[in-house]
Amino acid sequence: MSEKFSPPAAQLPTDKELVLKVIPMPADTNGNGDIFGGWVMAQVDLAGSVLPARHIQGRMATVAVNEFIFKQPVRVGDILSFYAAVTRIGNTSVTVEVEVFAERFATQGQFVKVTEARLTYVAIDAQGRPRPVPKPAAPLAG
Repeated sequence: MSEKFSPPAAQLPTDKELVLKVIPMPADTNGNGDIFGGWVMAQVDLAGSVLPARHIQGRMATVAVNEFIFKQPVRVGDILSFYAAVTRIGNTSVTVEVEVFAERFATQGQFVKVTEARLTYVAIDAQGRPRPVPKPAAPLAG
């Protein structure tokens, strides 16, 4: 008798911000019927860019995918939640960690961590050259 593997339910992160929710569709599948990894990577890149945009305040480009781990397959109809946190702000770049959780169609309210990644974005000028990340304004004295 074979039992289907079901990973334990995951807790959603409290130290990251929800930056994107999306539902993959049948057109996003690979030859095995799961969601194509490249589609997931594109969504992670979009989600990962949300927080750096607040710091960079202008054009930016993905300069590195430092780490990308597929932990579980993503299925058609999953509700994917993308959580992100800035881990480093450099002179011209911002590094972000992204965690992706799937809420399976058949088990609403339970989440499975399907992907985690670390990406670096670089601030660029109108010519596409790196430029400094603006420094935050000093807090008001009070």
